[in-house]
Amino acid sequence: MESLAPNAFSYLAVSIVMFAIGTIGVMTRRNGIVVFMCIELMLNAVNLSLVTFSRMHNDPTGSMLVFFVMCVAAAEAVVGLSIIIALFRNKLDIDINNLNIFKW
Repeated sequence: MESLAPNAFSYLAVSIVMFAIGTIGVMTRRNGIVVFMCIELMLNAVNLSLVTFSRMHNDPTGSMLVFFVMCVAAAEAVVGLSIIIALFRNKLDIDINNLNIFKW
């Protein structure tokens, strides 16, 4: 009897779409918080592809790498949001086009 689970290529397709949406969001959005959300979406797309390839090849290495990517994503979120909060307190704006770090 055939398994009802979708094949790995559908997970990879979802991963590609998520990464593309994140990339487009980073390149087109101006709000700093939305840019960080798009970066998180891209990291989650990479996690999904790592788990998919790990399951395809019956190798736990990809699943272990996911934990490292999650730690990096958590650290990036903490540091990035604290930078955005600090910039908002000084400039009262989070539009990344209006921010210039050298002119306070």
